[in-house]
Amino acid sequence: MKSLTPKSHAEAVAVFRHGVIGVLTQAQMDRGQLASALESLAQQRFVPPGAKVSHCYSEATLERWYYAYKKRGLSGLAPRDRSDKGRAQQLSAAQRELLLDIRREYPSAAVTLILRTLVTDGRLEKDAVSATTVRRLFAEAGLDRVGMRDGSGTKTRLRWQAERPMALWHADVCHGPGLTVGGKSLPLRIHALLDDASRYVVALEAHHTEREVDMLGLMVRALRKHGPPDALYLDNGATYRGETLATACARIGTSLLHARPYDAPARGKMERFWRTLREGCLDFLGPVASLHDVNVRLCAFLDAHYHVTSHAALMGATPKTVFEAAPRAPDGFDEAKLRDALTTRTRRRVRRDTTVAVDGADYELDAGHLAGRLVHLCRCLVDLGEAPWAEFEGKRYTLHPVDAVRNARRKRPLRRPPVHDETYRPHPAFDPPLTLLDRAVGRPPRHRDAGES
Repeated sequence: MKSLTPKSHAEAVAVFRHGVIGVLTQAQMDRGQLASALESLAQQRFVPPGAKVSHCYSEATLERWYYAYKKRGLSGLAPRDRSDKGRAQQLSAAQRELLLDIRREYPSAAVTLILRTLVTDGRLEKDAVSATTVRRLFAEAGLDRVGMRDGSGTKTRLRWQAERPMALWHADVCHGPGLTVGGKSLPLRIHALLDDASRYVVALEAHHTEREVDMLGLMVRALRKHGPPDALYLDNGATYRGETLATACARIGTSLLHARPYDAPARGKMERFWRTLREGCLDFLGPVASLHDVNVRLCAFLDAHYHVTSHAALMGATPKTVFEAAPRAPDGFDEAKLRDALTTRTRRRVRRDTTVAVDGADYELDAGHLAGRLVHLCRCLVDLGEAPWAEFEGKRYTLHPVDAVRNARRKRPLRRPPVHDETYRPHPAFDPPLTLLDRAVGRPPRHRDAGES
């Protein structure tokens, strides 16, 4: 059980003063004995709260304490604040009101900026008041910067958590220290996926870039190992606002959620993990030769420390224990569904030389009859090394990179002739110059002679 301590410095002072005169308040004294006792007490030395040296107190001070305690008890011994505390007496009433109005209108403005601006405008004398005094003025009026920031908005901020593991994953990117590889300084970006209910990191990987494709690669590895979550909670960065990610999440049945812009506390769990990762790993990376060296250190930090360490938010349990103990509902998610969810399809017209452009590179088809046709170019993001392909009328056609030198010596393949229905009527006669000639010489139209209508 914790010891009972004074609730404030004023109460601590009152307890100290009571300790000095406490014997006198309980003693039964005759006339004249109080003055003698106060005189004797004034010769002793005492160490008040927060002080490092002892003090003596006069008989008048001790007598005042004595009667204050008799009249109001312990509260009578507490020191009282000045009636004008926090009022910035160096300023006029108009100047104080001006400062308060500015703070109400611009709650994010720093006190030093407010004072500097007013001095520049000539509405306040230089060094007329200190920044500390103005802060006390704002605090007295309930306009302190932290209180106004935390109390902003129309809704109260509450601590929340997902009901179970796999219900919600957080995704974010942390900017790590720069890496020197091959004499060049390269950026370090740590991509992570964190389970909300268990604080378990389902995927973590270092990259030099912060692109959507990096996030998708990380997500593929997490989905293969754990399956899809119910929802994915992201910030509003460009990495998480792409159409590809939104489409993939919709296909696997994962809701895509975005936090409000510039609201870091709404994603506090992710921010707290980044702090833990920095303090335990990123700040001590030292010289490394490649991203591989960074990734093995990150994995060691997760497996040997973070996942197996008791977490305060989990009532002392470890993230690994909580995540693995939760039952998994069978959802039938497999590699085929993963590939289908992460397959992109773009409608494109094949050039006359049977080539198409995919991600800035030229590919060609062996199907010559598709020249000039609109096809769907497909690429599976599960494996970026896999070649793209084309789809036309339900059929799949292989694409391969264009080899112009080889094509110079290659025999031109025949195009597949178009297939016509045997019952299809032959084309009618069509000869524009002959039609004009017949009209010029007065001959009847030839289609009448042929019996055409």
